[in-house]
Amino acid sequence: MRYKVTFLAGVALGYVVGTAAGRERYEEMKKSARRLAQNPAVRNAAETAGHTGRQFAGKAFAAVGDKVGDAVPDSVAKHVRSLRERGQGSDDEWGTSNT
Repeated sequence: MRYKVTFLAGVALGYVVGTAAGRERYEEMKKSARRLAQNPAVRNAAETAGHTGRQFAGKAFAAVGDKVGDAVPDSVAKHVRSLRERGQGSDDEWGTSNT
């Protein structure tokens, strides 16, 4: 219940602040956010974080796979193998970068 009240208070405060600021401030914030997202340093940092995350996920996948071993049902193991084989053609199995 406490979290619901906190959430509703946050929504109410956001509504009041948002309506007080008006459309002009909203457009200004949107423009700043777009400019920040297109900053080369920010894009490089985001891409580096994504690459690091993919490396960590790959290591975690291998570690879990080694520990689980044969405990996984055959149907799941076949599905995972097919997904791995399908992703072998590209360097980046999570998608490509636009930078």
